[in-house]
Amino acid sequence: MAPSKADSSASCGDGDAIVSCSKTENGFSSSLSLCHSEKAVEELLQQTPLQGTDDHLVEFSEALRTVAKALRRAAEGKASAQAEAAEWKRRYELERSRNLQLEHKEKLPGECIGNLDGHRAENSVKEPVPQIEQNEHSEKDCMKHGICSHEVLHDGESDSSPNMANKNMMKKASFKLSWWCKGANEDQHNHDIVSFERGNITTAERSSKQISLKWESDPQTVLILKKPNSVSVRILCAEMVRWLKEHKKLNIYVEPQVKAELLTESSIFNFVQTWNEEREVLLLHTKVDLVITLGGDGTVLWAASMFKGPVPPIVPFSLGSLGFMTPFHTEPYRECLDTILRGPISITLRHRLQCIVIRDAAKNEYETEEPILVLNEVTIDRGISSYLTNLECFCDNSFVTCVQGDGLILSTTSGSTAYSLAAGGSMVHPEVPGILFTPICPHSLSFRPLILPEHVTVRVQVPFNSRSSAWVSFDGKDRKQLAAGDALVCSMAPWPVPTACQVDSTNDFLRSIQDGLHWNLRKTQSSDGPRDS
Repeated sequence: MAPSKADSSASCGDGDAIVSCSKTENGFSSSLSLCHSEKAVEELLQQTPLQGTDDHLVEFSEALRTVAKALRRAAEGKASAQAEAAEWKRRYELERSRNLQLEHKEKLPGECIGNLDGHRAENSVKEPVPQIEQNEHSEKDCMKHGICSHEVLHDGESDSSPNMANKNMMKKASFKLSWWCKGANEDQHNHDIVSFERGNITTAERSSKQISLKWESDPQTVLILKKPNSVSVRILCAEMVRWLKEHKKLNIYVEPQVKAELLTESSIFNFVQTWNEEREVLLLHTKVDLVITLGGDGTVLWAASMFKGPVPPIVPFSLGSLGFMTPFHTEPYRECLDTILRGPISITLRHRLQCIVIRDAAKNEYETEEPILVLNEVTIDRGISSYLTNLECFCDNSFVTCVQGDGLILSTTSGSTAYSLAAGGSMVHPEVPGILFTPICPHSLSFRPLILPEHVTVRVQVPFNSRSSAWVSFDGKDRKQLAAGDALVCSMAPWPVPTACQVDSTNDFLRSIQDGLHWNLRKTQSSDGPRDS
């Protein structure tokens, strides 16, 4: 923080103490001179005896006190703004020097590198610059964001044609758009998503059809996760484990406490496998071919949280109160599992958010907390504080808005039927890639929810002038406090959660909102009323 210019300020006299004669800095008087003016006002009030019968003098003294309070608030506000500006300047210089070093190391001669502004100065999250493949006949110059110009298409006429002058007016230039995935430069992630024919743009190949899973080899190992503290679920789990082992000859993994429950019932469950250390959970995706969940949507969330990277296909059986992610019923579970193990099956790819908390007190990027993956939503709220939340929101370093209310929800489309729906957000098909931006009880009538594209990075920060800190929770768990200056950075995770469909993703989604929410359920209008003539 720069020192205030107190030396240049002087008092104009005792009678004019409230008038600042100091030089101004950026159009405002220095904070120290404002404090001196406030002190002069207080001394003037103490030196002047107030008479109870003199109403004008009493009114004048109250006006002076009001001026003194305003001067104090202005001084505090300027000091806070100067401190915040100095901190952001320090961060900018550090990030700028780091970016210059990275560009010097990574930039190779002869390559066309897209010039992106993707470095976040506040959260220190580094993203690799996408490499855009060039066509053999393309020009050397590449435009920004992977838009490359190509040679001009000719219509097949020779240059000696008598109508060449007219033909020149009908030529179209061909160009190419390439798609790239954040953090991946492999060839399989770079492909055309739009096609061009003589300058005409079509998107026929962009829309993806229903995703189908076909086994290239028979599944060998399954992981069964069940809802705790339920006798009926425990009985079903034991029956399913026995059937899968005897009839399907599968290797079965369960959680350690579930194996203990099975062994208390019978010693024949010795074949069931489990893990002893938490680090073994990180390697489950290399051993398990299929995951079976017995419970509600919460059990699916628990299954997804166990996998920090790739997630095996999940078969969710409905044993809860609501079933937006659990389309399978338990009565015909043998027929369902027979069909799934044979394949092919329809699956829904449910996107997850990757969330990172950036602490203002962190001195370097190595002090950043571990990323957290959420399948439903991440919620920032005011906690037990009685003050409104004050959250500054950015989207790819572009300022979005300042949230003042009970909080904010950043949700996946799978979580659109959860907390976001209760806060007024839209219901979105789970395979629509996007991030739902939903305020919680905003203190503004015009603050409506947004749906952002999946490739953006959202940063939510608690400003330094916030009255209180905020609290963040991930799928309703792992609650953390966000102090002034702390930030939460959210982007789409590279590993989705594949869940098996009973029919297909659209049919399952529509049936879930009709059965679970009784969406648009009403009596049909009577047909014996008045009619149009």
